[in-house]
Order: sequence, then C-alpha cells, then structure tokens
Amino acid sequence: MTERYALFEIENLRDRFHLGSGVPKGVKKHYNISPTQSAPVIVSRNGSPELELMRWGFIPEGAKDANSVFRYKTFNARSEGIFEKPTWKNAIRSSRCLLPANGFYEWRAIKDGRQPFFIRPNDGTLCAFAGIYSSWTDPEGTKHGTFSIITTIANEEMYPFSDRMPVIVQPDDQTDWLNLDADDTNAIHKIMRPADNNTLHIDKVSQDINSIKIDKPQLITPLVEA
Repeated sequence: MTERYALFEIENLRDRFHLGSGVPKGVKKHYNISPTQSAPVIVSRNGSPELELMRWGFIPEGAKDANSVFRYKTFNARSEGIFEKPTWKNAIRSSRCLLPANGFYEWRAIKDGRQPFFIRPNDGTLCAFAGIYSSWTDPEGTKHGTFSIITTIANEEMYPFSDRMPVIVQPDDQTDWLNLDADDTNAIHKIMRPADNNTLHIDKVSQDINSIKIDKPQLITPLVEA
C-alpha cells in the first residue's frame, strides 16, 4: 500500500509533462504527501495534459459522504480486477490521470517497530504514478476532485518492504494512459505493471516521516549507518 510520497521538483513539472498551461499558482514542494491532502494531478483536457490540484482519497461520483475514503482506504486502487470492481470500473475507463512524484515511502518491519525508506528512480528524475480520479459533489453542493493511486505487485527489489508498489508509468506510456479514447483493456493492463528490477534507489530515512505534520527536505535524507 502506498501511504506517503514526495513531490518537490515543481520547477521541472511543465517541461517534464508538457503542460500546456504550465503549473498553476498554489502548487508547492511537499516531502510528505499523505491521504486526504491535496496534491497535483495531471489530467487530459481537450487532448492536452493539464495540472490540477485534487484531494488524495477517491470518492465516487454520487457518494453521499466522504466516509468511504477511510472505510475502504480508497487512496489506493489495486490493478487486479480494476475493470470489474464497482468503485473503479468507470474511472479506469474514463478518468485516468498521472500523479507526478519524486519518490514514495515504504516501511519494513524491524524488532522495535517499522523502519521507513524513501524509494525513487535511479536517475533521480521525476516519475509519474498511475491514477484515477473523480469529481465528487459534497452535500453542500461543492465539487471536489479526488484521486487514487493504482498499485500492482511488487518487483524483486521492493518485495522485502512490501508486496505492493505504485504503478510507475513509463514516459513512453504516459500519453496512452491519459488518452481516454484508448479503451483497449489489454493495452491498459500492460501499462499497469511493476517497475523493472534495478531501476529504483532505496534509502533508509528518518522516522519523522511518520508524522503528517512534518514536511521538510530532511525527510528524504539517507540515514548514515553507524
């Protein structure tokens, strides 16, 4: 399960994802994005990738309240069965998105609890998680964009930490992922694959990541072994 991630190369978003309207005001660097917080989401608008802020935690259109985010932990959507599950089956066909990121966090069980790690591409560049989004109207009539990160089975280097990992959409697949006219389920499934082995860099990091109140560059600083 992907519970936290980081996005801090805001200045590179426009060129990396070919954003026609650039990066809107209000998008800031974050080293500790957690469920229910707002984060940048890339969607297709009139055939062009655009960046918008949405809340992490998918709420289906027509839901009476936001309780499903916590009851069913809809901040992640499993790629297996996504075309059949009632919560996801419409969004995976009509509301796919990309979640720009510098990396994500995972924990490994240790004797005294859980040790966090920061995981990023080997080359240190921005990547994009596969996502789905919705437009939900709350009981007061206000519309909210909400999203979920799609996860898949872990590759070999991730497996010591978790049996799941976010789908990292390769650059060559990102246009197809956002192209909502593409409804070939087999082609979409092929994009939702684990990252290749030996493509990720993994660092042990501070326990400070466990607090959603802490959001600073030191969170991704590797811990030096004694």
